[in-house]
Amino acid sequence: MFTRIGVPLDGSKTAKSVLPYVRALSRDLRLPVNLISAIDLVEMARSVSAAEGLFLDRLVESEKKMRLEYLQEIAKHFTGQAVECHILNGNPETVISEAAAHDKDMLLAMATHGRSGLNRWLLGSVAEKVLRGTSNPLLLVRASETSLVDDQAELKTIIVPLDGSPLAETVLSPVGDLAKKLNLAVILFRAYSIPYGLYDVGGGFALDLDRLLAQTETDALHYLEEKSDFLKKAGVLNVTIASRQGYGADEIIGYAGRTPDFLIAMCSHGRSGVRRWSLGSVTETVVRHGHNPVLIFPASV
Repeated sequence: MFTRIGVPLDGSKTAKSVLPYVRALSRDLRLPVNLISAIDLVEMARSVSAAEGLFLDRLVESEKKMRLEYLQEIAKHFTGQAVECHILNGNPETVISEAAAHDKDMLLAMATHGRSGLNRWLLGSVAEKVLRGTSNPLLLVRASETSLVDDQAELKTIIVPLDGSPLAETVLSPVGDLAKKLNLAVILFRAYSIPYGLYDVGGGFALDLDRLLAQTETDALHYLEEKSDFLKKAGVLNVTIASRQGYGADEIIGYAGRTPDFLIAMCSHGRSGVRRWSLGSVTETVVRHGHNPVLIFPASV
């Protein structure tokens, strides 16, 4: 499973929204935590005046000291977990991705902007580039102005959207491990709809709609039952299934949004994390518009 949790922070208040989840996971999974802050030396040099540039080394050292004090203050709010503070020099998205690449089982945990999800990452383009470039598992938490650094999240259920593809099913094994370690319930979820190709030229359906919907739902539930049996045989005690008619992302967001205790677990698209989101992909849409925390596993899991 995970070896540690890496938490990139930029000094902003809303960045701390991820910390309640990090505190809970690090405690329950007994994971060490790496608090990370990156200093872009090139950007810093561009932003100072010519006169200040003469003292750039001092400015850098002063910035490092402030960042370290900031991380050390956050570290005090972790009780019983090993916490390391790392100040990285260089382009943030690059150095954060490179740091995580040394340990593919490190869970990266970040907050997304509370108002518009992926359209404006909390860390701006830095976080988006990190998320698109990394192949590490990712925990994305919607930012909240009310979250406090010493809060602790409470997770009770993992909802796992499945679309019938082998790619989506790669999350089942790690989700099963996580559910057993945290004593979480698992809900396997599938949205289904009638393919557009079944419309006839007159705007109706070529087949009986009620019968087709009933068969589609039956097939979806049968598929979910098979995957439920897989998890139960792996030792997950509490597994249920649910299906809804409608567009995948919309139904996932609506179903999971009924309770804040749901953690959505999904698979990324492609071989390198979310480096290349599929246009309009279900995973991307859920991250953009949902309010639940989303745990994204790389496709290579």
